[in-house]
Amino acid sequence: MNAVVQMFDHAPRSLVEERAIRPPTIGKIRPGIKVLTRAHQANEKAVKLYNDMVAAGESFEAIGKMLETSLKLRNALVPRNVDYFVCRRSDFSNPDTADEILRLYGEDRGQGLRLYRFPIMFAFDDWLRNVPNQMAAYTTAGRQYFSEYDRDGKRYCKTYAPVERNARAQRARRSFGGRLVVHRQDDDIPDGVCDPHVCPQYQDRKCNLTANFLFAVPDVKGLGLIELPTNSIYVLQKAYSAMQTVALARGRLTGTRFWLSKKEFDITRIDDNGQAVRQKQMLTVLDADIDLGALLDGADEAQPALDAASRAVALLESDGTVQSIGDPVPPSNGQPAGVEHPGDDAPSVTHDDGGHEDDSPDPDETLEDKRHRMSDLLHRLGLSQPERQNGFRKYAHQTYGRGWIERIADVDVMNARLKNALDDPASLDVEIQDAIAQAAYV
Repeated sequence: MNAVVQMFDHAPRSLVEERAIRPPTIGKIRPGIKVLTRAHQANEKAVKLYNDMVAAGESFEAIGKMLETSLKLRNALVPRNVDYFVCRRSDFSNPDTADEILRLYGEDRGQGLRLYRFPIMFAFDDWLRNVPNQMAAYTTAGRQYFSEYDRDGKRYCKTYAPVERNARAQRARRSFGGRLVVHRQDDDIPDGVCDPHVCPQYQDRKCNLTANFLFAVPDVKGLGLIELPTNSIYVLQKAYSAMQTVALARGRLTGTRFWLSKKEFDITRIDDNGQAVRQKQMLTVLDADIDLGALLDGADEAQPALDAASRAVALLESDGTVQSIGDPVPPSNGQPAGVEHPGDDAPSVTHDDGGHEDDSPDPDETLEDKRHRMSDLLHRLGLSQPERQNGFRKYAHQTYGRGWIERIADVDVMNARLKNALDDPASLDVEIQDAIAQAAYV
């Protein structure tokens, strides 16, 4: 879902202010590349054209169009995952911005200057504005179907209403304010609910998860944000978990320097025969430059340094009351709006949202994984809200002592307590209030 924000705190005064304003973007960094298909790699003209255009910094869309128009080769390019990000001049409104990013954060590992890891800062404290996402199906004419959450919490399949004809003028009726969005209702999706299991577009791999990280890159000038697309539910869930962990520790996402990098994962996907297949995949990873242990441990001395961090893209939150208009309502469990699907850059992964089976300790779990699971439990208990985070920190510090977040045994005990609280949240609330009262007394 493309995030939109309302940047005015007054009634509209012009046609411009009536329209929802989208965060401005100045360019795009891509998570992978496209290469010639195996069949076309034997075509010398295609290889030369491809290599020449890549060397010139042309986009893969432009390369694909040129291969089709000049050599009559359709669908000649296929995605390929690599261990670096693609930062091209042609993907920015000011091409020099790409050069500046590579100059500041690029590395030469023997294949020229490339972007392997770079810092970012988010503009919003709401994770969904930072990584808007949806299920979407596209045709050559543009977006055909797309998912949105309604106020009832359900994910619906939306489309554009048919254009009306003006009988008197014998032409399409002009639409004021953009195309009208309606629930999809046809023989395939009669109730308008987005259900990939029965959606013919999803089953034909025409509808997939689409998401975009929206961020600023420190020390890179430009009046707008930079995009990085992904169609991996695995990447989205990991990023969601990382942002929730930071929000728990700091109370906000803005002002934190995050990092984007690539890491190889061994993941499971379901092949066309219904069999589980393990394979290695290079995926985008989001992490953050904070001392999480000190923050969760209740170390107040870390706060002044964090408060001194600059807020990313301050113009978008200048009055501190930026209001989301038209963002999809997230599911009740707070997870990303997408569903499992075999995307180009990551196979699908299977999840079971029912019960608490995913909350039990795993002997192969790392401390980072345990913290991410804790973040999810805290979110489900409503303890990740800013007004309740400080109370939880005092409770944890009083119960387990300083440094508890670095001790696996204590983190396991805390996760077990939080898991039990899913069935009896009131008892945990009493313990937290007692801890707050005792801290105030001391």
